Amino acid sequence: MKLIYVIVRNVDSTRVTEGLNTKGFYVTKLASTGGFLREGNTTLLIGTEEEKVDEVIELVKKECGPRQQIISNPVGSAEFYSTQVMVNVGGAIIFVTDVDRFERI
Repeated sequence: MKLIYVIVRNVDSTRVTEGLNTKGFYVTKLASTGGFLREGNTTLLIGTEEEKVDEVIELVKKECGPRQQIISNPVGSAEFYSTQVMVNVGGAIIFVTDVDRFERI
């Protein structure tokens, strides 16, 4: 048994969760913070058999793969001007750990 921690941006969490649920994976969602753009994150907890870990990771890649986004980067006073910057967003941080014991009560 494995426990998979998946950290994604909030904007990606619904797509990832629905994709996992469609394939029969149970997901627990936790609100979390951090990241380069100071936007909210969601940490997903997925318990599964060892042979299904790669399937979970592929589903996550499909639903929230890395992409580019233009953000406004204010320079000086907002009334004068601002610049736009292309940044990489999306993707996920994934941790896979062993589970010594699992019980559903």
